Amino acid sequence: AYISIEVLIALVSVPGNILVIWAVKMNQALRDATFCFIVSLAVADVAVGALVIPLAIIINIGPQTEFYSCLMVACPVLILTESSILALLAIAVDRYLRVKIPVRYKSVVTPRRAAVAIACCWIVSFLVGLTPMFGWNNLSKMRTQEPNGSQEFVITCQFETVISMEYMVYFNFFVWVLPPLLLMLLIYLEVFNLIRKQLNKKVSSSSNDPQKYYGKELKIAKSLALVLFLFALSWLPLHVLNCITLF
Repeated sequence: AYISIEVLIALVSVPGNILVIWAVKMNQALRDATFCFIVSLAVADVAVGALVIPLAIIINIGPQTEFYSCLMVACPVLILTESSILALLAIAVDRYLRVKIPVRYKSVVTPRRAAVAIACCWIVSFLVGLTPMFGWNNLSKMRTQEPNGSQEFVITCQFETVISMEYMVYFNFFVWVLPPLLLMLLIYLEVFNLIRKQLNKKVSSSSNDPQKYYGKELKIAKSLALVLFLFALSWLPLHVLNCITLF
């Protein structure tokens, strides 16, 4: 049942996110900073469907493998989850700037700066996701349990076997998942508040251009807030279970 659900998610997520990338590529009107961040998010989600889900199925089967080989199978999901979170955060900041400084927005959020922001998001994602490869893992714990084991002893490859639960809770969740999600919640609350104020202010105005602009921003913000809500709904239960496991 688990494998069937994973395969179904992969079959939906890969073509769905490829269509998002294709739509931005084909439509000149979508070539702005927001959609650059959305493309970055879509790339991460394509990689989840094409790479992480097959690896998750392998790890679920639990093959016999060397410790660091298993770690290499476990880390991509950490990289791509963090990339998704940072892309969502970048999108939230971008929407905030659109409604806070609409006149100066295009001079502040240039394509070059957007590209630098996306590159930084991916670099941070790799650093966070590969931290277990740098040493914060369960290797020393397993060596104490098997003092006579060789340098490259064979294990049953499971996520919890190689990934430290302290890393998952204290570093991954408490530093790189929960704070960005809370920050995004505050940003979207402020975005909706700013839009509401502007729409109320422009009700009596003779010009309806600002009304049209903020009405469009409200629709986009609602859609992106929904994406954020669904992301949190999908991932927070796993992190809560990790906390229960650790504590």
